[in-house]
Amino acid sequence: MVCPGLYSAAMPTAVGAILALAFALGLVGTLAARALGRRLGALDGPGVPGQVKPAARRVPNTGGMGIVLGVVGPLGLALLAAHVPAWQGPLERLAPGVGEHLGGLRGIAGGAAVVLACVLALHALGVVDDRRPLGAMPKLAVILAASGVISAATGTRLLELLDPLAGGSWASWALTVLWIAAVTNAMNFIDNMDGLAAGVGAIAGACLLGAALSGPEPQWFVAAVLAALVGACGGFLVFNGPWPRASVFMGDGGSLVVGLLLGFLTVRSTYVLSSAAAIDGLVLPGALGPIGSEAGARPGRAGVVWHGVLVPVVVLAVPLYDMASVCLIRIWQGRSPFVGDMQHLSHRLERRGLSKRMAVVVIWGLTAITGLGGVLLPGAEPARAWVIGAQAFLALAVLAAFERFATGGPAAAAQAPPGPAQASQPGGGHARAQTDR
Repeated sequence: MVCPGLYSAAMPTAVGAILALAFALGLVGTLAARALGRRLGALDGPGVPGQVKPAARRVPNTGGMGIVLGVVGPLGLALLAAHVPAWQGPLERLAPGVGEHLGGLRGIAGGAAVVLACVLALHALGVVDDRRPLGAMPKLAVILAASGVISAATGTRLLELLDPLAGGSWASWALTVLWIAAVTNAMNFIDNMDGLAAGVGAIAGACLLGAALSGPEPQWFVAAVLAALVGACGGFLVFNGPWPRASVFMGDGGSLVVGLLLGFLTVRSTYVLSSAAAIDGLVLPGALGPIGSEAGARPGRAGVVWHGVLVPVVVLAVPLYDMASVCLIRIWQGRSPFVGDMQHLSHRLERRGLSKRMAVVVIWGLTAITGLGGVLLPGAEPARAWVIGAQAFLALAVLAAFERFATGGPAAAAQAPPGPAQASQPGGGHARAQTDR
């Protein structure tokens, strides 16, 4: 058993250190990736024949390497520290009490290694696709495979309480794989303007980090990975933000990684609090190992706070709205939802009169509005939970109304851009295929 008091003393410091290190590594890694991309000529290109996109800019699309370095670096160092006795003394001096948790970290090393391996696999897939476009089905198959591996290796599943109704765990596994793949593709879809995907990823990650730390028993593994993701996206944004124009793009090598981690961590987190919550030190269903309590009971409350399961949907409402709306538009036009174009939310806002930068800022702001509501949702009373849900719904409803009725004509949001359809991508290739750059 680990004394819960040590968490408040040591683990916030460790999470903060991971975030700061991830930011530094993401910044330096992005700078190096930009230089490498320029040297190798790995630049934003015209795309495949028939592709609809703005004129290519001579900007490297290798920035995903910086994001991966910012994520893998701190987490890899933490895993090494748990296995190298010589490192444990300095760590204890930096964050007194953190040494008490290294045993738990060693216990989850196998699952954590699988997570990092899946991150590297999708990064490699994206790098290849950025250089030589892949077909829709091979790319989608790798995304689904990575989602399945990361779920199975870590025992992470959605809606386990439904197992008795489904006659087993098969439905939970299937939903988990589909959810992780959907979020991966949603972040790939939304990477279409300077700073957009990295900003949305950082904001959503920060909100999920707040939710992971605000419970009665903070979820430290989830918090550490989210801190690495937020820091890495922040370091990357220094060179990718819309002010000034981006000097490097993340490419699929970055957007797929951000999406995979957000998808996995939303499942990995515990949002439903009950009186039967696990005790610190036990291996929980869907947990990587005895890293400490991944759930906790709220004193004086019995039963399940069911609305907590909606936290991922609320926090990621905006990228999911973008993906769903653009797919529906394409299907309505009789086109494949996997054929990229310039009909995403950011493009539709631009056609309504916003500048590219203001479209990015609006989407950032909407993500923050829904995300902050998600932070409060697990601990909210039912009446307040309804208010939070209504707030997220109204934010998207106002956005949809603006798209429908703002200057530009009611049909503009569904207007197909001129030119033939581009090559099929599995829910994406959008960092390359339809980047408004």
